[in-house]
Amino acid sequence: MIYPGKELEIFDDAKIFRYYTHSLIKKYLHGNICEVGAGLGSFTRQYVNKKNKIFLSDLDPHNLKVLKKKFSKYKNVTIVKEKIKKINYKFDAILYLNVLEHIKDDCKEIEIALDKLKPNGHLIFLVPAHQKLYTKFDKAIGHFRRYNIDFFKKNKPKKLTINRLVYLDLVGYFLYFLNKIFFKEEVYPSSAKVILWDRIFIPITIVLDFFFNYKFGKNVLCIYKKK
Repeated sequence: MIYPGKELEIFDDAKIFRYYTHSLIKKYLHGNICEVGAGLGSFTRQYVNKKNKIFLSDLDPHNLKVLKKKFSKYKNVTIVKEKIKKINYKFDAILYLNVLEHIKDDCKEIEIALDKLKPNGHLIFLVPAHQKLYTKFDKAIGHFRRYNIDFFKKNKPKKLTINRLVYLDLVGYFLYFLNKIFFKEEVYPSSAKVILWDRIFIPITIVLDFFFNYKFGKNVLCIYKKK
């Protein structure tokens, strides 16, 4: 998918959030890995030093240029301008990190990814949560929707089991909700807001998410396993 990329540059500063996300998924990143819609490689940096074979897929010319600049020195990384259905390879882990919401037929995409997954492999999704939080920002960057946990339960293909299905960033939910009320006309958040959220509030939400058992937040993390 090709979509406006300004938010990728803004959220590239969200280092603590990406570290948090990686801490929850890193044990599933083994064997051959494919990151769909890798963007600017912000998440990729967390795991690129693994010895695994890594495919980074993106359709945006600018993103591809950035990915090649960042990761050309890594012999384990292959960068492709292809949708995953066109990649003639099977993977042990497939990642859609803030990508599925950009795809119109999301259920079909899950089926396509399942076909590219090896037995016992993991399919990992990180998506924005709660449609009532949908804003001008979501629309501007090409989000078709926001999600809840029930979507991943109801639309789970039979060949997949749920390893983990949780909400993340409890504090972020309330910040996002307040921002929607008080900054109705805002489209893109400022870099200052993103850094404030990441440096101050993510450390707090890491503790609260754990304390409240990941029952509420502004993101959904779903990890499927293929039977």
